[in-house]
Amino acid sequence: MAGVVFFSVSMSLDGFIAPESPDELMGQQWMELQKWVFRQRFFRENLQLGEGGEEGRDNDIVRETFERTGASVMGKRMFDAGERAWPEAPPFHTPVFVVTHERRGPWERQGGTTFHFVDNGIESALDRARAAAGDRDVRIAGGAETIVQYLDAGLVDEFHIALSPVLFGRGVRLFGGVDAGRVALDLVSAEPSPQTTHLRYAVRRR
Repeated sequence: MAGVVFFSVSMSLDGFIAPESPDELMGQQWMELQKWVFRQRFFRENLQLGEGGEEGRDNDIVRETFERTGASVMGKRMFDAGERAWPEAPPFHTPVFVVTHERRGPWERQGGTTFHFVDNGIESALDRARAAAGDRDVRIAGGAETIVQYLDAGLVDEFHIALSPVLFGRGVRLFGGVDAGRVALDLVSAEPSPQTTHLRYAVRRR
């Protein structure tokens, strides 16, 4: 279990990663936030959005994020939204561990994705994800509340933010409610592209 725990998200300039309501997903603001990634060839192929797409550094980053991930963890809110939106072959192609309060058997989908529902805490979900990932990394897929829970618990090693040139004004803040007194960050890199700016940070405890 040599891999690291990370998250990778697109964020607006004012700190939001999603609209307030799941019904607003795929709306204008969210599409502007994610515009850079929807244009990439690897993302389009993985989500079965058709042929074509851009190649270059943005595309490489999307592919590298996918290839390093051996298992994912997500919260129930993100799963509920994705359950309605993902295709028959969801874009993970690995085990996904859903942090929830309800008991449910594994849900196997096409393309190698199986959702496992964990009702005994974030640490248990991460332990199972680490075991499933082997020597690859574990991605905390979201949403924001789940990411903050793992940050506060000192369980995130690093993260990547694609900072998009868009303002939300309201919505789901990435770091809303984080215990800033327990989390310290070191900037690893800042890499601009024509459509976004890729920021990478290492996480340590204060």
